[in-house]
Amino acid sequence: MSSFFHSDATLRVLVADDHAMVVEMFGTYLGSLPGFEVETAPDLHVALEKIEAYGPIDLVLLDLNMPGMDGLKGLRRALGSNNNGAVCLLTSSPSPTILEELIEMGAAGVVLKTVSLKALANEIRFMASGGRYIPVELLDPIRVRTDVSSRSPLSARETEVLELLSEGLSNKDIGTRLTLAEATIKMHVKSICSKTGAANRTQAVIFAREKGIL
Repeated sequence: MSSFFHSDATLRVLVADDHAMVVEMFGTYLGSLPGFEVETAPDLHVALEKIEAYGPIDLVLLDLNMPGMDGLKGLRRALGSNNNGAVCLLTSSPSPTILEELIEMGAAGVVLKTVSLKALANEIRFMASGGRYIPVELLDPIRVRTDVSSRSPLSARETEVLELLSEGLSNKDIGTRLTLAEATIKMHVKSICSKTGAANRTQAVIFAREKGIL
């Protein structure tokens, strides 16, 4: 354990889940990325021990149903322990009540266990930097449609391109999917970044998810 979280230049993440497959998949993937250091825990008790030993940790992901959680009481304990560090829930389908409560508690958000690994890294970076992330599919559909129509700065075509960007597709692949020239896709990506104030496509996707555009 002495080698964990040894560099201030890295994003420090703790994944706590009692399902070995989830821990291995998330932990192995994030640990393979540059700029990430990852530790895992099988339950809340071990997670709190590691927060105490290494904290504050940049982002702690807690499985909602693992041993020790007792609903959102475990989340509250972790928030109290991880001073100045973000804490989010790792779950499959949280209820609207749970979403409301975790927001009120000051949690960083929710990561779905069905998330693609490429999207996972972006969501973690966003929450660790102080953002609050709720997957758009968990939000009220009517509210989402209203937000998109009234607040989206993007055209219908730009939104379509952005949706494919969020899947990790290259400009060439997006062009093939939409039957457009690669140069046209590059133009749309540049416009998307300009309208959202993003420095790159990754930031544009994060902005869109935060605003409910995606």
